[in-house]
Amino acid sequence: MIDRPALASFLRRRRTALQPEDVGLTRGPRRRTEGLRREEVAVLSNMSTDYYARLERGTGPLPSAQMVAAMAQGLHLSVDERDHLFRLAGHQPPVRGTASEHVSPGMLRILDRLVDTPAEVVTELGETLRQTPLARVLTGDAAGRTGNARSLGYRWFTDPAVRDAYPPDEQALLSRVYAGGLRELVALRGPGSRAAAMVDALRDNAEFRAVWERHEVGVRLPERKRFRHPAVGALELACQTLVDPEQSHRMLVYTATPGSVSHERLQLLAVIGTQELSSR
Repeated sequence: MIDRPALASFLRRRRTALQPEDVGLTRGPRRRTEGLRREEVAVLSNMSTDYYARLERGTGPLPSAQMVAAMAQGLHLSVDERDHLFRLAGHQPPVRGTASEHVSPGMLRILDRLVDTPAEVVTELGETLRQTPLARVLTGDAAGRTGNARSLGYRWFTDPAVRDAYPPDEQALLSRVYAGGLRELVALRGPGSRAAAMVDALRDNAEFRAVWERHEVGVRLPERKRFRHPAVGALELACQTLVDPEQSHRMLVYTATPGSVSHERLQLLAVIGTQELSSR
């Protein structure tokens, strides 16, 4: 059963404990609000301000598990705080560990500060959970992807358009990387895992079957990643990885060598992305 008074109190407490800088927002010179505003939490949680405000007042509807997960992420809750929020809202908390999609507050704080850098948080299956604005411009907006298509490795074998962003001379290697990575995950997580289910879903793909039957593991990407962007052309970027071992999430941060052609093109891409966002 939902505990409306406790839920409302907990949401208010967590909102007022956060500052704009904690979530990547800019503090205005005349700001008087203690902590975040309700409308800011609503935006961070992808819901209407009215819906969130009613929950804080204790008069809102029973929120779905999806809504609760969105609020937990928007409020930058820890896993323990997330579980508490689910129970207050009358739901069983989601699973913890490698199957969890709740990004840790520490990773979110870092991501929120990378406003001029392509960066994303991904699961061990290559599903993008969070992106910076420049990452959306570089690799595409992940928000609308569902099911297995959330995984880059899955899309690599099922959506030919995905390969347009990568140099032709690296595509055979990338096929081996994604198939080998899946093979390692199946061995690690077991035959009943999501990784194993994804392999089953890919077995009808002739290329995947051919690469899968090579039984390769340990195939790794080059140290520098190469992209082909339709607006700025070829980019060569270093990829630094930050790992959350508790949930097997990885933060990928893409940077270009200062003064290089790729650096200039990445800066141009940032301008293009800003223009696209302002025109919406």
